[in-house]
Amino acid sequence: MDYVLVHGAWHGAWCWRRVLPGLWAAGHRAFAVSLTGVGERAHLLRPDINLQTHADDVCAVIEAEELQAAVLVGHSYGGIVITAVADRLAERLSHLVYLDAVVPEPGESWSSGHTPETQAARRAAIAATGTLPPADPAAFGLQGEDAAWVARRQTPQPGGVYDDLLHFDAQRINRLPRTFIDCTSPALATIDVMRRRVRAAPGWQVVEIATGHDPMVSAPDALLAALLAVG
Repeated sequence: MDYVLVHGAWHGAWCWRRVLPGLWAAGHRAFAVSLTGVGERAHLLRPDINLQTHADDVCAVIEAEELQAAVLVGHSYGGIVITAVADRLAERLSHLVYLDAVVPEPGESWSSGHTPETQAARRAAIAATGTLPPADPAAFGLQGEDAAWVARRQTPQPGGVYDDLLHFDAQRINRLPRTFIDCTSPALATIDVMRRRVRAAPGWQVVEIATGHDPMVSAPDALLAALLAVG
């Protein structure tokens, strides 16, 4: 089985460091993508980066590695990215995993599920700097060395992805098996709309992990077990 792991905002491929070895040890191929402008590709940050730029990043890995029947995993903001990828390459995928992630409806953006207060604050930051500054890892339930590690690795998020609308064929996406992994302790407020959405819609498997928003850091063994269960 092939896995493609797509990180969320401010992160990079580095965040999967505690999960990848377990996937490899189980006999799977697994690829962690760093999206343009963040992670080890932070030097490529530029004003014209948008959602399609990030979808291109993921599609390029699937094409270059000649992946078939891949499990595509998107964390947080990465959920809207994997939706864009699945709309293009559904025939190359076997399962979509939304890891405490954005689950968009056609015509929505990353910002659509946020409160007006969050939208206003983030748009103000983008207007001032062109980017979204990294969140405090404490919001993800991280403490001590884990929080320090994430804090020093996070990089600003390209601002052009925040309000970029995604138009896609929902029927095409819905034909794929879909799992939502709900990180419940503490539950990140900006994902609340998505938690309710997947529970109200048909066709979803929901798995709960009693950890915070960055389970690849705080609960890698539980996350690995959940990923292997869908493969």
